[in-house]
Amino acid sequence: MIHFLGVMCVLILFFISLIHVYWAFGGTLWVDAVIPTKTANERAMNPPKLLTFVVAMVISGFAVVYAEKIQLFTLRSMPTWLQDYGLYVVAIIFLIRAIGDFRYVGFFKKIKTTDFAINDTKFFSPLCLFLGVVGLLIEFLR
Repeated sequence: MIHFLGVMCVLILFFISLIHVYWAFGGTLWVDAVIPTKTANERAMNPPKLLTFVVAMVISGFAVVYAEKIQLFTLRSMPTWLQDYGLYVVAIIFLIRAIGDFRYVGFFKKIKTTDFAINDTKFFSPLCLFLGVVGLLIEFLR
């Protein structure tokens, strides 16, 4: 069961990474629904395309950490410290994201009525909680 959940995490993270690559190269599908907003029309941030691409690569790296830990493949070039502690770090990052910044993102955000906030409550924060919990389960039950 843990292996299956790990594979699900890897697939989800690679899919999210591909979406970020699409946005980095100018795609516009779903962009307005995934950027935190202060009000209905005022974005809290306006990430440049290069940063979006960097986020895509980081998320791909997270997927590789999950995949290596559940032994989908073995990377001989991955540092030992990353093999040993990488999934703990990634899982904690996702759990912190699920908790949020107490303003725009996470379960404890103050702004809750914008389109992004609604999507964050329904999809993004629960997904981050799932990824974080599964990461810790993989670590503790392996």
